[in-house]
Amino acid sequence: MHIGKKLIVFVVGFCIPALIAVSYCLNVWFDHRIESLRHDAIKIELVTIQSQLEKDIKQLELLAKVYAVPLSELSPLKRVSLDEAWRSSQITQYLSLFYLEQGKLKPFSPLYDDVMSFELEAISDELVNAQVAKSGIYLNKGVGYAVSMMPIEAQKSVLMVRRLTSSYLSKYGLQGVVNSIELGEGAVKANSGVDNSNYTYQLAVPSFISTQPVHLNIKFSQHIFSHVQVKYDLVSVGIVGIGFLILILGYAWLNQGLIKPFHRLMKQLSEIDPTAKNYSPLVGSGCSELVVMAERTNTLLAQIFQQKERAKTTLESIAEAVILTDVGAKVVYLNPQAERLLGVSCDSAIGITIDTLLKTDKDINDELFGLMDSKALEPVLSKLKLKTDITRIMERSISNLLNHQQEVIGTVIVLRDITQEELLKRKLRLRANFDPITSLLNRQAFEERLAVFSQGAQSIAICYFDLEQFKLINDSCGHSAGDRMLVMVAKAMHSCISKDEMLARLGGDEFGLAIRDHSALEVAQLVKRVVACVSMQVLHDNSCHYKVGVSAGIAIARAPYISPKELLKDADIACIAAKQKGCNQVHFYDDKDKELTCQRNAPMWAVRIGQAIEHNELLLYYQPIKSMKAGNHRQRLEILLRIQEPNGRILSPAQFIAAAERFKLMNDVDKEVIRKAFLWLSLHEEVWSDHCISINLSGNSLGAEGMVDYIAEQFERFEIPSECICFEITETSAIQNRNRAMDMLEYLRKLGFSFALDDFGSGFASYGYLKELPVDYVKIDGCFVKNLASNAKDFAIVKSIHDVCVAMGIETVAEFVENQDIIDKLETIGINYAQGYAIGRPQPLSGYLPRESTLQRLSA
Repeated sequence: MHIGKKLIVFVVGFCIPALIAVSYCLNVWFDHRIESLRHDAIKIELVTIQSQLEKDIKQLELLAKVYAVPLSELSPLKRVSLDEAWRSSQITQYLSLFYLEQGKLKPFSPLYDDVMSFELEAISDELVNAQVAKSGIYLNKGVGYAVSMMPIEAQKSVLMVRRLTSSYLSKYGLQGVVNSIELGEGAVKANSGVDNSNYTYQLAVPSFISTQPVHLNIKFSQHIFSHVQVKYDLVSVGIVGIGFLILILGYAWLNQGLIKPFHRLMKQLSEIDPTAKNYSPLVGSGCSELVVMAERTNTLLAQIFQQKERAKTTLESIAEAVILTDVGAKVVYLNPQAERLLGVSCDSAIGITIDTLLKTDKDINDELFGLMDSKALEPVLSKLKLKTDITRIMERSISNLLNHQQEVIGTVIVLRDITQEELLKRKLRLRANFDPITSLLNRQAFEERLAVFSQGAQSIAICYFDLEQFKLINDSCGHSAGDRMLVMVAKAMHSCISKDEMLARLGGDEFGLAIRDHSALEVAQLVKRVVACVSMQVLHDNSCHYKVGVSAGIAIARAPYISPKELLKDADIACIAAKQKGCNQVHFYDDKDKELTCQRNAPMWAVRIGQAIEHNELLLYYQPIKSMKAGNHRQRLEILLRIQEPNGRILSPAQFIAAAERFKLMNDVDKEVIRKAFLWLSLHEEVWSDHCISINLSGNSLGAEGMVDYIAEQFERFEIPSECICFEITETSAIQNRNRAMDMLEYLRKLGFSFALDDFGSGFASYGYLKELPVDYVKIDGCFVKNLASNAKDFAIVKSIHDVCVAMGIETVAEFVENQDIIDKLETIGINYAQGYAIGRPQPLSGYLPRESTLQRLSA
């Protein structure tokens, strides 16, 4: 409903009824007020009439008393004088005087008996024998009289009578208010009624004869009250008229200042074209609110048009094809990319169903209707092949289009050309799963497919191949030649296997082969054919001929104990063992082989070592080194390493040192040992003067970058004497890292540290190296010491090493001293120090107790 009609309904339905209701209430109030005034006026008038009548009766009694003189007391002359006075009095015109004597009524003066015709119809004994005065109204033959009787003698009274005419009675009432006053016989009725235009009231008056009640019938005029009523009615009509006039003026003012400007504003809004590129701003008039509404609407329209233009520009500039449909799956919009993709214009496509537009997507209508019915907020993604001039792979996204009330009004279909992406994904999948050089499966794809390959198999054999002399080809001829050799090797291997086997290049010069449901003999024969075929491949490059060998490790498992990943690890370990045996060798993995088991567990130990360093689980043990000479010498201790498991079990270094060396963790291990050993010394100052601890440095740490700085930093941090520290280096590591070892030893010797050459004689060192190395001690390898008491050759070797060291000023230490016989032989040779179980077994460093001499010196 328009605002004008609403305003008319408001005026007619609310304002006018309200005005009529107010007028009616005023009229009712006026009527009630007039009625109250009328009743009050009548009540007052009735009181006035009654008071006037009673006053007249009282006056009549007074006159009766004047003439009520006993006749016996009057002389004849006085009686004549009284008669003359009565006749000459002016009141005789209105009053009559009688004597009631012996029940008979006589005129007061015989000479004047025609004043009025008055008689009593039946004089009762009550009047004849009355002893007191009596006054009242007497009605006889329709004529009323006011009578006052005054007894003067026995059975003789004076009666003063006044005739009450209609004209006389009308004087009692207020002129214009009372129409007439008449006497009536009988008692007053309970309720006086209303007779047509006049109100008639009955007023009780005193009756002269008690058995004859008399009343006044008073008729009041209604003219004066009707006149007042008309005035009030005119006031009500005037108020209603003024109210109607105000309503008409108010409506005209609202119509001119609000309704018409509002209609003009609505007309401007209805003329706005949502599809137009431009719009005319709204002009508000009439009142400031409409002007503000027009301005805010213009701001909102500007934002809407700006947003629409942005959306349109976005749709036209994006690379995806966008199609909008209505709830009937009919096209309502195509952006330029969709027009180019589908080869149709937007105007020609509008109104056709989407399945007709996308001919290759027949089920799209059902999908659209299902999506709209579900009112889903998430887009539905899928792929389709679109056949236009060329076949394209499209990514299709369908989303519901909602209005401001969140009702589905259509769908948005976005088509993105992903043809190149799919091709690229296909290439990436090939690259992710296949080796680009040999076209074989790569390691990741091989491991992923092993699980599927082994399903349902009774046995699985994994063969790990590692090429020999392949690095020579890469270094001599370049990687391109190496790639050609890899291709030749892959073809050779592939020619030896059937379709049931799975071949892959695991990386570098390593290949893997998975075989199912073959015996160990059949697997060995197949691997030997592969090895033979590969060894026959010859690469020709720059007039040179190159061949490669291959080592093969085999691991076999039978159902139900097949773990493909573990088998691959076992085959790798077996391949390492095959390489150690020589070129073109094959080795089967045996879980009872301790050496292979250690190699297999090496990665696990490497992880455990890292955890032990991080969680401070490396423990320091010590083994005493006893001086074989008499005198006061420093007590020497070799620091040994252990690892404590979470369950409290202590692991010996044989279980983890090889893994640490293989995975380059010895540098971190040596640093942690140095830190803990320096910390222990800093906490035990009592041993500084007569103790020296030996700390082993591995070959990886010897000359390693940063190791010298670390030792110097810890030395400065803990502030311990350098003469308490001796670093042990192995003969092999010193020779392999000769230059770096020499620099490190020279620097640390300047800081005051001493050095010992460990395991001397076990390698290929000569006395010439011993001459060059700045060491203070030589520890003779235990292989020469443990049989020293019974083997003359070992005795001679140990003696010769000692003699050379004595000549060079180097002290000797014998290792693996396990009994007293060996100790006796060492004393014979003159060895300076002995170390072994016969001297003392390894103990925790935390529980070390200094020797008694040190304690006694400290106590002194």
